[in-house]
Amino acid sequence: MINVTKTYLPDKAKFQVYLDQIYASGWLTNNGALLLRLEEQLKKFLDAEYVILTVNGTCALQLAYKMLGLTGEVITTPFTFVATISSLVWEGLTPVFVDIDENTLNMDADKIREKITDKTSAILPVHVFGNVCDVEKIRQIALEKNLKVVYDAAHAFDVQLGNHNVSEFGDIAVYSFHSTKIFHTIEGGAIVVKSKELYEKGLLMRNFGIPGYDRITELGVNYKMNEFQAAMGLCVLDDFKGISIQRKEVFNRYLRAFRDQKRIRLQLVNEEVNRNFSYFPVIFENEGKLIEVKERLNKEGIYPRRYFYPSLNELPYLKDKQSVPIAESIARRILCLPLFHDLDPGIQDKIIETVNMYS
Repeated sequence: MINVTKTYLPDKAKFQVYLDQIYASGWLTNNGALLLRLEEQLKKFLDAEYVILTVNGTCALQLAYKMLGLTGEVITTPFTFVATISSLVWEGLTPVFVDIDENTLNMDADKIREKITDKTSAILPVHVFGNVCDVEKIRQIALEKNLKVVYDAAHAFDVQLGNHNVSEFGDIAVYSFHSTKIFHTIEGGAIVVKSKELYEKGLLMRNFGIPGYDRITELGVNYKMNEFQAAMGLCVLDDFKGISIQRKEVFNRYLRAFRDQKRIRLQLVNEEVNRNFSYFPVIFENEGKLIEVKERLNKEGIYPRRYFYPSLNELPYLKDKQSVPIAESIARRILCLPLFHDLDPGIQDKIIETVNMYS
């Protein structure tokens, strides 16, 4: 069965070395040596001064909102994974949707101002499929309106805009290290911040608000990453550049096959963006063609996925059914094709042939 993603598993013997260290120390969680080592390596990789690792990406989002003291309404996109929205609602915040740009698939920054009210506390954009948002326009709006900016960078690990890593943008950048991601810690996430004060606050909130053993200074919960997750992260990070090269080959093979195809559209990516080759979405003329291609591939044991369907303004637990016609249309017509480091060229040929034949 060929799924849309495939988890990269490092050499078992290398992982075992880390497991032996965990067993020898008896230290399984609470800022163990492997977690601290992974945080240091990620600081270098992401060109970030402060990194807080968490048990998963959803908890990283929730922690980010608490660290910044967000209240009321948060402006965001309906075209993303559900965790972006569910984490807001879970924390008592109200998502206010801005429609997307039909070419970049990111939040349309030109439509943000009209959604700002006296209840707005932040903007929560998503770098969709690793395509960097209009960060300068969003920065200007946030400064003008005194709003916080949290970037959901779940798709954007190892993505740069020119010479700037995406971790540099906004008040906080949040990553997901779920096993479906190009870099993973089985489950996991990270928060990147710029100030020491906010970093120390986040560390406390991640650990019940406890700075030591004998006092509590902050409201907090348990969002800590454990040593087994950190061990996996260290192994995968060592191999990451090689993984990225292999994924680039698969991505470019799709790109050569589809860039002149007139019946489907590809995401328009900023020319200054250094891609991470995490996803390959294709947009069909209508939902019927998407369904036919998907069903034809399923019969061959190939399972692409409808990211992100349905558009999140249609979530059943949202009281206010906001209209975002572009996102709704794209969500019905977009399909992500299988992309992973060792996708068999023969299987990829079959995928390309099916898309070209039935689109």
